[in-house]
Amino acid sequence: MPLRFLLSRLLLAVLSLWGVSVLAFAILRILPGDPAILMAPVGSTVQDIERVRQEFGLTGSWLSQYAAFFLNLCRGNFGRSLWLQQDALRVILERLPATLELALTALVLATGGGILLGACSVWRRRGWLETAVVWLGSLGIAVPNFVWGLLLIVVFGAILQLLPISGRIAPEYEAAEMTGSAVMDALLRHDPAALASVLLHLVLPASALALPLLAGVFRTVRSDLLGALSEEYVVTERMKGLGEVRILFWRALRNALIPTATLVGVQFGFLIGGTVLIETIFAWPGIGQLTLQAFQYRDFPLIQGIILVYAVMVILANLAVDMAYAVLNPRVRLVA
Repeated sequence: MPLRFLLSRLLLAVLSLWGVSVLAFAILRILPGDPAILMAPVGSTVQDIERVRQEFGLTGSWLSQYAAFFLNLCRGNFGRSLWLQQDALRVILERLPATLELALTALVLATGGGILLGACSVWRRRGWLETAVVWLGSLGIAVPNFVWGLLLIVVFGAILQLLPISGRIAPEYEAAEMTGSAVMDALLRHDPAALASVLLHLVLPASALALPLLAGVFRTVRSDLLGALSEEYVVTERMKGLGEVRILFWRALRNALIPTATLVGVQFGFLIGGTVLIETIFAWPGIGQLTLQAFQYRDFPLIQGIILVYAVMVILANLAVDMAYAVLNPRVRLVA
């Protein structure tokens, strides 16, 4: 992969992150009223409000305020959480592994399931499998992830009582965190029972988060596979005597994965944003639940930090998609 291509994408990522920093800075300034009054506890005196204004750099011109804000960001200083009275970045990083664990599990389920169902529906065209999968794909897109979450809780949690509906692990398996990831901690402790508990707790929230994206991936893969099978190179492969299964899963599917990679990258941002409701529904202790609590307590320093961390995750995901796109489609590297 040419160095020029990589550097251009890194530059775009840095510029995007700078733009988000401007947005995060502007949140406190564009709100109607004095932001110091909004952040100060109820019943605060004039001296208390002025102390808040000084502490959070709300004095002086906007340019000087942004310069101080940006320099603090470069030093990793996101400010102090008003609600928890701790360093905002530390609070966010403590919750980040739980959100990443949930989002990445959902991403794997959605991508793997969507590709498999899309390929199988094309492989078994004009059959009951194609009809069932297409119908389920339409249903998956039409229903939001939080509705899927409530339905899964009712069916698998309340009625069938097969799966846990809240938390990350059963209380009897809780232990001191090593990495922040419950899956990795269970593996490092060589505790199969704890690992099983973690995976069972992941099933419902990850499935609810993944289903809409899975339906989108399925529809994209199916559409592109149907188009690829009519291309000249596929006709040539058939003339060479290659089997239909090998052509479908080895040649056509690779070309169909190019737009799928783009879709997954674009949708990753929505997937991360969807954790806010899913984590609340399933009492999942991640950034999504922290976001709602930060808004409830008017904790603007924490909100600013969460916005920036979300932005970093989305920008890194899009950068990874650009890299994958260049690998799958070498022509991209030539025009970059």
